[in-house]
Amino acid sequence: MDKKQLSEADIISKFILPAILKAGWDDILQIRQEVKLRDGKVIVRGNMGMRTVVKSADIVLYHKPNIPLAVVEAKANKYGVGKGMQQGLDYARLLDVPFVFASNGDGFIFHDKTAPSNCGKLETEISLDEFPSPQELRAKFNAYKSYTPEHLTYLDQDYYDDGTDKAPRYYQLQAVNKTIEAIAQGQKRVLLVMATGVGKTYTAFQIAWRLWKAKKAKRILFLADRNVLVDDPKRKDFQPFGEAMTKITGRKVDPAYEVHLGIYQALTGPEEHQKAFKDVSKDFFDLIVIDECHRGSADEDSAWREILEYFDSATQIGLTATPKETNEVSNIDYFGEAVYTYSLKEGIDDGFLSPYKVIRVDIDIDAQGFRPEKGQTDKNGNLIKDRIYNQKDFDRTLIIDERTQLVAETITAYLKRTDPMAKTIVFCNDINHAERMCSALMNLNPEQVAINEKYVMKITGDDELGKNQLENFMNPKKPYPVIATTSELMTTGVDAKTCKVIVLDQNIQSMTKFKQIIGRGTRIDDKLNKLWFTILDFKKATELFADERFDGIPEQVMEKTTDDIISGEGDITDEMLVDGEHGTEKPEGIDEDPANYGPGVNNLDENEWSDGPIGGFADDDEKEPFIKYHISGVEVKKLAERVQYYDSDGKLVTESFKDYTRKTVQKQFSSLDDFITKWHATERKQAIIDELAAAGVIWEALEEDVSRDLDPFDLICHVAFDQPPLTRKERANNVKKRNYFGKYSETAQLVLNNLLEKYENNGVTEIESKQVLKVTPFDKIGRPIEIKKNAFGGKEQYEQAISELEDALYQSSDEFTPQSA
Repeated sequence: MDKKQLSEADIISKFILPAILKAGWDDILQIRQEVKLRDGKVIVRGNMGMRTVVKSADIVLYHKPNIPLAVVEAKANKYGVGKGMQQGLDYARLLDVPFVFASNGDGFIFHDKTAPSNCGKLETEISLDEFPSPQELRAKFNAYKSYTPEHLTYLDQDYYDDGTDKAPRYYQLQAVNKTIEAIAQGQKRVLLVMATGVGKTYTAFQIAWRLWKAKKAKRILFLADRNVLVDDPKRKDFQPFGEAMTKITGRKVDPAYEVHLGIYQALTGPEEHQKAFKDVSKDFFDLIVIDECHRGSADEDSAWREILEYFDSATQIGLTATPKETNEVSNIDYFGEAVYTYSLKEGIDDGFLSPYKVIRVDIDIDAQGFRPEKGQTDKNGNLIKDRIYNQKDFDRTLIIDERTQLVAETITAYLKRTDPMAKTIVFCNDINHAERMCSALMNLNPEQVAINEKYVMKITGDDELGKNQLENFMNPKKPYPVIATTSELMTTGVDAKTCKVIVLDQNIQSMTKFKQIIGRGTRIDDKLNKLWFTILDFKKATELFADERFDGIPEQVMEKTTDDIISGEGDITDEMLVDGEHGTEKPEGIDEDPANYGPGVNNLDENEWSDGPIGGFADDDEKEPFIKYHISGVEVKKLAERVQYYDSDGKLVTESFKDYTRKTVQKQFSSLDDFITKWHATERKQAIIDELAAAGVIWEALEEDVSRDLDPFDLICHVAFDQPPLTRKERANNVKKRNYFGKYSETAQLVLNNLLEKYENNGVTEIESKQVLKVTPFDKIGRPIEIKKNAFGGKEQYEQAISELEDALYQSSDEFTPQSA
């Protein structure tokens, strides 16, 4: 057996796995092969979204299921023993493990991050017989982390396993393990920052489950501010708690249960008799998980904080996608720095979150403003105050029916052009705006409404019918409602995996709110072909993409004077104060059903908020009543409609897909000669095609952009290195003209001519396929083994013939000047 002729898979099965098993690793519980850590970033151009190809870790070794210890990366024996180290280090970073092994079957290069702390070498070469046992690696790991036996009573507890293939993703493992490690080491307040749509609730469940099973948290409280954020986890992620779990209702904490889920409004209120949390002792709960903690617990004067401070002996974990760090409120100030952060950018780059394209729609009246004529009154007879009304005023201070109609027409036209059944959320300024938008969209879609009256629905806090349809909107199996108009109700807690369109017709200045709204579209569903989404922006809200804070990395930014620092005082201004002439942004949650909050808690009427300073009054402090003017008969037109693409960090992508491909390829290959040399030297061209796909070349999108008649070789030569391409047909004809097949037998010529026809129709990957000899017309010639033996003399001779055929196809010669460009 020539070891250098063996494939990578053979090296793993014949040399690497036997060495690992011999060292005492359990094949069922501790060894996993082909571990896919990422899903592959989605690249969007036009109406097409394609995933990049990602590689899997060859082998991951675990202390226990979902508690990783090491990565083993293998290569074929023709490479050096340490060839796979760089790749293994990348996987180890994702899994947060200190041990990496690279091997070609001759031995291992052992990369040990724990060694330098013990005066050892970072990398050593060991034989196949010297592979360390699970006990050895775990002992090294424990010493490296300074774990005590008490720490391990937390950390060695099993994850919940439902018996299916579902397993935590790499970032969820990191979040769970880092959180439990922090708690084991005595940290009482923990902050987890994870982008919307990446499974914060599932992560929280695994944390709670492991602590509960380890008897480190006997009583647990999962606290949120909306019923949907409690009901959904109770039915889904938290369901394994079974009969030990209850939802808090009727302002009563039932001590018969161990796991409690509830909204804070059910636990407290402005009156002392409403503070149900005080009916149990301060040490009743051992663990409190606060979902969407930016919404309330960041503010030290909030009702949330009152509950948390009462149960201050409990370990408290804050979950958020958007930690609040302003001059007045701070998650970090209360919880401390995040123990783990997984940003929107990381989620999109890994392929777990969907990217987006933005269609910016500019309306003339938004850009030019509107000034009433002298003495002009609105529909209700109110004299319209004389000033220039601009984009921030429309649908808040001034309603113009024609503007509402134009926005609704634009939404309708986009859906009709793309997918009329695409789940769509239209974010409006307030409930009234959402109601008018709903009516306009219904009038513009009579055919769809006739099929199902729930095609368009207003889903706001004041509308029981609409709220009752929220679950159906989120359910991928339910086609209706299709379009939901809303204000605040759907900014968080709406897990709508198939939402494909986000419409922004709302004034948004808050980065927190902007990220939450964008998060409604970032969920991916491969089975239902939801890989990306569109943002229709009528209010220039997507200019926030240019804000340096749109990177998913939380920062604590506090304004303080030198006196503040010395005295320990600070935090003086209000986040809601907006620069300029238009005062305040309406607080989050303003249109929620008051019944969800309880008396006196965030229960404000929308008309208490105007365009003046805080409080809704004019700058001169004259307490004029707020009036929302409503007019019609104004000519409103679209000025422009621009399609923009953004990368995962919110940066505008100005390049075409061809430009993107050129840059990607040129990172892999320094020159045309470098590419051609590697192409000819590679036995299977599929290897280079896969390598470029892994680097970000989306072949289907490139064919759509350039030509479907070109082979990958010509696509790259043409797009990346400006060479005139040959079509597959031209390449095939050039081979035929040379009488290339003359040296072969009649049967071999028949096989090769048919293979050339396969190439002409489908490309080089077709003739390299191991299955090609099993299909028509080859099945009429004989079985694959018979064809190789009788026509070519055996398997090796057949493979040599294929290699020579490829050389002939890609021969470098003047005669390959294209006959047609």
